[in-house]
Amino acid sequence: MTVMAQTSPDTYITADPPTAPGKKSAPMWAVLLAACAGQFLVVLDVSVVNTALPSMRADLGMSPLGLQWVVNAYSIAFAGFMLLGGRAGDLFGRKRMFLVGLALFTAASLAGGLAQADWQLLAARAVQGLGAAVLAPSTLTILTSAVPEGPARVRAIGTWSAVGAGGGAAGGLVGGVLTDLLSWRWVLLINVPIGALVILAGAAWLSESRASGTRRIDLPGAILVTAGLATLAYGIVQTEQKGWTAAETLLPLAAGLVLLAAFLLVEARTKEPLMPLKLFRVRSVSAANAAMFVCGGGMFAMWYFMTLYAQNVLDYSPMKAGLALIPSSLTIVLGSKLAPRLMPVIGAKNVSVIGIVIAAAGFGWQSTMTADGAYVTAIMLPGIVMMLGAGLASTPLASLATSGAQPKDAGLVSGLINTSRTMGGSLGLAVLSTVAATTMAGSTTPQALTEGYAAAFRTSGFILLAGVVVMLLWMPGERSSARRRGGN
Repeated sequence: MTVMAQTSPDTYITADPPTAPGKKSAPMWAVLLAACAGQFLVVLDVSVVNTALPSMRADLGMSPLGLQWVVNAYSIAFAGFMLLGGRAGDLFGRKRMFLVGLALFTAASLAGGLAQADWQLLAARAVQGLGAAVLAPSTLTILTSAVPEGPARVRAIGTWSAVGAGGGAAGGLVGGVLTDLLSWRWVLLINVPIGALVILAGAAWLSESRASGTRRIDLPGAILVTAGLATLAYGIVQTEQKGWTAAETLLPLAAGLVLLAAFLLVEARTKEPLMPLKLFRVRSVSAANAAMFVCGGGMFAMWYFMTLYAQNVLDYSPMKAGLALIPSSLTIVLGSKLAPRLMPVIGAKNVSVIGIVIAAAGFGWQSTMTADGAYVTAIMLPGIVMMLGAGLASTPLASLATSGAQPKDAGLVSGLINTSRTMGGSLGLAVLSTVAATTMAGSTTPQALTEGYAAAFRTSGFILLAGVVVMLLWMPGERSSARRRGGN
């Protein structure tokens, strides 16, 4: 037997009974807490290891390339399996995939924290990324399936966005504190007790939901898109060390593009595609993903370069560098919570455009940094402006992308928006690292480092302005979107 949860006037999603007969259903705050806690862990682990890398190298005798792969093994697996994770949630149950992904993520965190060799740590990070790819899409679809479309859903997505943004922002602080006070191992081991608690909360509070119909996965499509995204991400990662014209970079980039082209051909012909191409006919979905890709490319590297500037130029310790970013960390959460209040007044599209413009202004301000900059004017105030804009932009983009799709594709669209952000961030970091390295010209003096980081921030500002153009030219207004929904 199933119950029907209404998500819009004309569309429904099927869900298993959330509780046994006679048992009260969990309050919405409990569902929101469990989903957001899972999202926080996923985003936190993208950046939390950065401040622990020197300690990992000293303890495990890792090479510089090995340290790079501590970060990249996670992000490549995360991006490569995201669409598959989103579709698995649609077909086999969002709660089930939430628990499976979180259990895998938690077990891999334990293995990484106990690693005695570099290959063990890298393998654990890759499995962490796989677990995150299964978990992340379910965190958003659990909310969109449980909350009817409208102001309540916008507020829920705003909280989800704020928590995700807070996870990314807190990575440097959490990593610095744990590394300084305990050891690098606790950067990973901290996930174990938290993950166990969230698993228990999810099992008790979350209700199962899935798309109606068959549960067969498009296996050829899943293999092609996963291999294509992972290969493309590997090629992007290679640019930092090998450059853009080296065979080690061009071959995986070309192979990734060929695999993705084959994926599109398969999806156009199969009866039950992993990613129905008709999704991209919905302008709000395609435009939101394009904007998220571009904005991810501009914004993702902010924490990376801010941490490097604080430690390598201003001589901050890992903990002090993390503490220095607290104001901007709080501001991105504030922006994410403020956006749902502005969206009914001026529209989601306008809020996102304003947010991106504010962020671009902050990146421009940050590019004026100097080698002897004061904390307030060189880190705190520009960081607040950058992250206020990022917070304002993230919630409406996620809302626009998910509101334009059918409920049966909710997990897929959530995976797609996360993939766009992750792949955009990976490409942006590679491009900006190349810009910074070229500007430094091999010098490691504080002045040269500052000029390199400033060039990266300046380039980020221009990337974000390109995101504004995407939004203005491609994203439909709320009135036209409403007319299309009313005509369906």
